[in-house]
Amino acid sequence: MTSLTEPAHDVDQRVPLGRIFALFRPYRRRLAGLLAVIVVQAGLGVAAPFFLREILDTALPHRDTLLISLLALGMLASSLGSGALSVATTGLANTIGQFVMNDLRVSVYGHLQKMSLAFFTRTRTGEVLSRVFNDIGGVDNVVNTTASSVVQNGITTLAIAVALVVLDWQLAILGLIVVPLFLLFTLRLGRRRRSLARGRQARLARLTTMVEESLSVSGVLLTKTMGNARQLRERFAAESREISRLERESALAGRWQLAARRIALTSVPAIVYWLAGIALAGGASPTTIGTVVAFTSMLNRLVGPATAMQSIGQNFATSTALFARIFEVLDLPLEITERTDAKQLEVSRGTVRLSEVSFSYGDAPTLREIDLEIPGGSTTALVGATGSGKTTLAYLVARLYDPAEGQVLIDGVDIRDVTLDSLAAAVGMVSQETYLFHATVRENLRFAKPDATDEEIEEAAKAAHIHETLAGLPDGYDTMVGQRGYRFSGGEKQRMAIARVLLRNPPVLVLDEATSSLDNRTEAAVQAELDRLAARRTTVTIAHRLSTVENADQIVVLDAGRIVERGTHAELSALGGRYARLAAALH
Repeated sequence: MTSLTEPAHDVDQRVPLGRIFALFRPYRRRLAGLLAVIVVQAGLGVAAPFFLREILDTALPHRDTLLISLLALGMLASSLGSGALSVATTGLANTIGQFVMNDLRVSVYGHLQKMSLAFFTRTRTGEVLSRVFNDIGGVDNVVNTTASSVVQNGITTLAIAVALVVLDWQLAILGLIVVPLFLLFTLRLGRRRRSLARGRQARLARLTTMVEESLSVSGVLLTKTMGNARQLRERFAAESREISRLERESALAGRWQLAARRIALTSVPAIVYWLAGIALAGGASPTTIGTVVAFTSMLNRLVGPATAMQSIGQNFATSTALFARIFEVLDLPLEITERTDAKQLEVSRGTVRLSEVSFSYGDAPTLREIDLEIPGGSTTALVGATGSGKTTLAYLVARLYDPAEGQVLIDGVDIRDVTLDSLAAAVGMVSQETYLFHATVRENLRFAKPDATDEEIEEAAKAAHIHETLAGLPDGYDTMVGQRGYRFSGGEKQRMAIARVLLRNPPVLVLDEATSSLDNRTEAAVQAELDRLAARRTTVTIAHRLSTVENADQIVVLDAGRIVERGTHAELSALGGRYARLAAALH
């Protein structure tokens, strides 16, 4: 069984760099343009020290004001050009980064949508939300800026290194020997930051779960009626303190060592002045003053890219932990898949057959060797004690689960051989847990059929006996239903859910306690309408009320995952078995 887990904090989850780079592959042309801009920008960035050298060594000694002006203008032009290209680089990098971020968000959301119902029953909602928002949001900076910064600062460092060698190769050896040591330390620091990042994201996931559960309408209601608000605040505060501790550790990780490396890097120009000055004073060096000044100016320019590479290394090390969590989602195996040769399900009669079907949630079997045929256009009621497998059987018909053994067929076609969209169009379900979006009534109903007209929506509402209630609201069908539909009563929500399925008009209808939240009068009205509609479709109904099942064409009694009785109400009542006892208890 698949679920999201929290890896141990000391486990170093490595992510292949090639997989991260693959995210940028669809934008190769844009990246090539960005690279070209960066190369030109790097070239302009190292031009100014060469102009400076000519001013000091040539223009000033000869008092050539025109040359001084031209060289100064060249310095100014190179600086302005580099600045302008820097803006262009940022814009291009951000554009590419946002495209990648959008692809990443859509991929994660799309993959989670394809996961089976069983996955969501095993995984906390807060953990899913944390992967979608916290983890993907955490790599936003890396995707938008770090990728381009690596290239930009790498090329700039290379350009500066070449320029230093051109100016004076002997001094360049001294200046460049510090950089490899500098970068080596940054890589050593990365593993510690990855560990801290994994711990922080795991805590954020728990915190998100706590917020999602405790601040939902149901959670607030439970907290207030149980008087546990203080306990929840203390739990929240403890998790928040741990996140703050990990944030502090991450911010301070290796700071003293990094400061020492920065001091070493910035002290190199002083050493260059000292050595070059002694050589010039003793007449033992052909190096000119202009070369020394230009060299140290160029060397100072190396501090920025090298420091940036240090920060990039730290940020990237942190982000690899987030990428590992994101890729964990994308790597989750799909339990309900559509075959490459899947065909459209064309329903004619709507006959449903379960052939030797078995299913289990883990080790304990839930359904065993179910052999059942539901004739097209008929109504079959599933009854039995809680946990007997009624809802699971219904979920198999809608392919929310796949059977471990056997087949589920509609009109003789295995539902695993048809497209998921055509199956969803063929099988409609109203479950005992009604879900309404925080949107208008009209939008909630139109979710079943996006192209439905207002007239069709109202007809479906009338069939579910909810039209008069909705039309009587101040904003009518444009009334907001509230979070999870809490603005409406349980019966009203259930009738809206029925209307939504009826608007879709599926040939096979599954009603899982569909009238459980209705009062007796409303249930009778809705049930009469459902009976009328059932004459034109195959209906599987699950209910505990005798009035819901006694008129069914077939009643199937389940016990411990097996069919123990089947027949009509009259036949099973006369049999005097398990159904008769259940019916007697319901009177």
